[in-house]
Amino acid sequence: MIDLKVLREDPDLVRAGILKKHNDCDLDAILEADSNRRALISEVETLRAQQKAANTEMSQMQKGSEEFLNKLQEMKALSASVKEKDAGLKEVEEAWNELVLSIPNLPHESVPEGKDESENVEVARWGDIPDAQTNYIPHYDIDWLDQILDFKRGTKVAGSGFPFFIGDGARLVRSLISFFLNEASEAGFEEMGVPFFVNADSATATGQLPDKEGQMYQTVEDDLYAIPTAEVPLTNFFRDEILDASALPIYRCGHSACFRREAGSYGKDVRGYNRVHQFDKVELLKWVKPESSFDELESLREYAEGLLKKLNLPFRTLLMCGGDMGFANCKQYDLEVFAFGQKRWLEVSSCSNFGSFQARRARIRYRDPETGKPEILHTLNGSGLAVPRVFVAIVENGLQKDGSILIPDALQSYMGKERIEPK
Repeated sequence: MIDLKVLREDPDLVRAGILKKHNDCDLDAILEADSNRRALISEVETLRAQQKAANTEMSQMQKGSEEFLNKLQEMKALSASVKEKDAGLKEVEEAWNELVLSIPNLPHESVPEGKDESENVEVARWGDIPDAQTNYIPHYDIDWLDQILDFKRGTKVAGSGFPFFIGDGARLVRSLISFFLNEASEAGFEEMGVPFFVNADSATATGQLPDKEGQMYQTVEDDLYAIPTAEVPLTNFFRDEILDASALPIYRCGHSACFRREAGSYGKDVRGYNRVHQFDKVELLKWVKPESSFDELESLREYAEGLLKKLNLPFRTLLMCGGDMGFANCKQYDLEVFAFGQKRWLEVSSCSNFGSFQARRARIRYRDPETGKPEILHTLNGSGLAVPRVFVAIVENGLQKDGSILIPDALQSYMGKERIEPK
């Protein structure tokens, strides 16, 4: 949620931010609703003040007197009016809250202009991409892939986008998760196990609701949402709390299964393990003071880049333009690995600064030691890393002429072998 003071005092700034994100939020309707709401609140408060004054006057009158009975009638009329206005205010508040939640986070001034992914800015590139790729093929064209990754049986059991991992495929997933968690622990991120389902308040706090409700799996009976990322439960760990300033920054990490209904429907982007409805990911979270959040974003990005270097996977880092950023983000980097078989870049991490947007929704604050007042902190998160496309890049980039798959050195101790070979 953006700062309401900024919304009211500098609507042009908010309008410019919405425009930079190419968002269709109707700011004029929101400002009008806010004005009407505040006027109605003032009206209700005036009526309540009159009600209180009338009650004080009645306490000084003789019960049963004509003056008392007249004032009693006045009180009844005031009470009915307050009840009516309160009911109207409740409806206005609900509509206003829904409108305010539709305002995206405002992009930082360093975010480039642009309407879509074609205008993102490459800020880093690492690794060698071979010119001649004669022995590299897309993972979904490897004739023995179903020995480690079975889509057909996954579709039979659960539907498309829910694959089975078998033998070395399952071991590779587990090795990646262990590698990511161990690396995060060594970098100072405290590991957490998280719930895989959250309530609506939690999903709203991180910006999934209402923006991405159609992309989330929901249980009707319990009104719970399957998490699209461990970001959601991790961020909400401190919801409605005031933290000690001396505890900041706080770094946490967590592995989870991730569930996303919207996983694409056609083309090379969704073939094989490129885009699925369920996958594993290690998420990194930071809760920091506002003045350090953009430095923290750079260190988060550098950490994620370091993981790809250790896995020897060529990558590039993109600074996302306004039109291709997430709804809740104020600045975002995407890291993409190059998959030799598909000859294309695949996103494996997003590192984002949300500023005060999520913390304001979640009411996460820290107490300023100088003023003693609670202040909104900043939240950041990054994928460290998502398993699917790292898995894909390892399989495609490590494919040897004899059909085996060479495992990156950093994973060999986790796998207990140097390569995956067809049976």
